[in-house]
Amino acid sequence: MYNITFKFEQKGLQPITLTDIKPDQSILEIALTHDIELHHNCGGVCACSTCHLYVNKGEDFLEELSDREEDFIDRAINPRLNSRLGCQCVLQPGAGEVEVTLPDQTQFLGE
Repeated sequence: MYNITFKFEQKGLQPITLTDIKPDQSILEIALTHDIELHHNCGGVCACSTCHLYVNKGEDFLEELSDREEDFIDRAINPRLNSRLGCQCVLQPGAGEVEVTLPDQTQFLGE
C-alpha cells in the first residue's frame, strides 16, 4: 500500500495525504477518486498535457517515463525535470511514499 501526498501551487490549498492506496492505479485516477481536481482533457490516455504534475518523492514507485509521455510534457506549462503526466504515473506493485505537486491549474482557464 502507498501513502500519497498531494501538494498544490495554487494559493489557499493545503496538502492532502492519502493512506492505504493500492497499486496499479494512476495518480490521475487516485486524485479523481478522492475529489482532488486534476485536469484531464483527453480522458487520461496520454494525448494532452493537462494532467501535468511534479513528482517530488517516490519516482521509483511509478511506471517509467515513456517517449510519448515525454513528448507531451514538453508541451506542458512550466515543465521541470521532475514533470510527469498524472495519467501515466501508475503505482507499481509494492508500497512506499509518493509526493506530488499539482501546478496552479487556474492558469489553464480559458484554454
